[in-house]
Amino acid sequence: MTAIGILGNGGRMGRAIGNALASHGATLAGGIDAGGDPAPLAAAADVLVDFTVPGALAANLTAARAAGTPILVGTTGLNTAHHRLIDDAVGEIAVLQTGNTSLGVTLLARLVREAAARLDQSWDIEIVEMHHRAKVDAPSGTAQLLGEAAARGRGTTLGDVSVIGRAGLSGDRAEGTIGIASLRGGSVAGDHQVIFAGPGERIELGHRAEDRAIFASGAITAALWLAGRAPGRYSMAEVLGL
Repeated sequence: MTAIGILGNGGRMGRAIGNALASHGATLAGGIDAGGDPAPLAAAADVLVDFTVPGALAANLTAARAAGTPILVGTTGLNTAHHRLIDDAVGEIAVLQTGNTSLGVTLLARLVREAAARLDQSWDIEIVEMHHRAKVDAPSGTAQLLGEAAARGRGTTLGDVSVIGRAGLSGDRAEGTIGIASLRGGSVAGDHQVIFAGPGERIELGHRAEDRAIFASGAITAALWLAGRAPGRYSMAEVLGL
């Protein structure tokens, strides 16, 4: 059986993944939390899953590269510098980086991309996401993933067209922009809605996570798929064959 090493095993996702391994036919190679050395774990695992914090990514990738171990990076809140680290690593190891490991969200992203590609600029795109009160980053990694899917559908990049929240006299909505709004409260595992608002009609595509276990299940499915892959950057869409 494939041995999975959990980086961030004490967190919500780490615990959920550990609890779900047996039901997916996988075993636990071990786990570490903040302050732990990822190198021994990388050497012992067939594949790593990383749900830590952005500041730990460099050390985790270094350990994975040294051991030649594939790694799924599910940590959210990554910036351009973090993505450069991933780009540097994919020449040596297989890396799957994603803002959401839900298989349902993965399919939703494809639907959003297809809709954006077929609807012209008269259709405004807005994304609304809600998470539990303890989530520390906003917008969510999933909202950004969906925004990137919409931007790709329109042949642009999210960084060029995104509007993160609005306040005050924001003026008329600029054509072609993609708005993202974040809500926080209660124990919401994750709600995401992508709204295509056209003249006189509206399309709404959405996903609601009812249990954190779906993210753990998707992460394990993706990790099992990633184990043994050739070096390169992979996506959740490839796990589903999209």
